[in-house]
Amino acid sequence: MKTLLLAIAIFTSSLTFAQQKPLARGTVYGSKPNTTELIPAAKLDSFMNTKTRISTAIRGVVVKVTKTKGGWFEIAAGKGKTIAVHFSKYDVTIPMDLKGRTVIIEGVAARQFLADDSQQIAGQKAQHANNPKQLTFEATGLIVDK
Repeated sequence: MKTLLLAIAIFTSSLTFAQQKPLARGTVYGSKPNTTELIPAAKLDSFMNTKTRISTAIRGVVVKVTKTKGGWFEIAAGKGKTIAVHFSKYDVTIPMDLKGRTVIIEGVAARQFLADDSQQIAGQKAQHANNPKQLTFEATGLIVDK
């Protein structure tokens, strides 16, 4: 009887220690971002203007966590657009609970390069004429804001 009670006590205590901590404000993944010149994610496209790559820090809401290992997720960029984000170091693992949270990320924003943009062969329309260029973001650090 004592061994049964001991086994139950060990089993229940191991379950309580195995639970994940709730995602708290200020949790950092990767390196801590520099928040001195923060840009809202919705204004990143206009802030970049004609530049193809810039180093910056942005604030936005995580729409979807694609892959936890390597930190692959998407941030809302306004008007139904999203910014595809991944960490530069693959050893960063983010939780699925990040979805719906406001985060601040630092890294390099880039426009996706399409080789056949604005090029047409006689009698054919350009394939990407109606597709806007997707913004991608290679993050070095992330902090949970809200």
